[in-house]
Amino acid sequence: MAEDCAPQTQPAIRATAMAADANPYGNIFVGWLMGQMALAAGSVASRHCGGPAPVVAADGFSFTAPVSIGDEVSFYAELIATGRTSMTVAVDVWRRDRHGEGTAQAAKGTYILVSMGADQRPSPVFAEGNTRG
Repeated sequence: MAEDCAPQTQPAIRATAMAADANPYGNIFVGWLMGQMALAAGSVASRHCGGPAPVVAADGFSFTAPVSIGDEVSFYAELIATGRTSMTVAVDVWRRDRHGEGTAQAAKGTYILVSMGADQRPSPVFAEGNTRG
């Protein structure tokens, strides 16, 4: 995903940063951002495999601009690799001023999720639109 401007695709999720998620300095906790990023990754992975896909690992994080209370935060998620039961999803986070058009990339990271079957055990990944056998 490009680093100089927000992706031209629709975000997986979008949220407004609220005061309850802020640190004492008035910026949003990194933990809140990471949780929202996991939700975005999970949305993409679940749609791809057609079932539950919990996060099993995360890495490659960088936090490049603070998110302030009231900012609109967009979470762009892209499936970048699949294994037999796993999916790797890259997530880019962009913030926009609540009362303007100023934007900045706030964070990025990668999540690994596993396709789960009805028995709560890893299940082979199937492409979007396919059903589990």
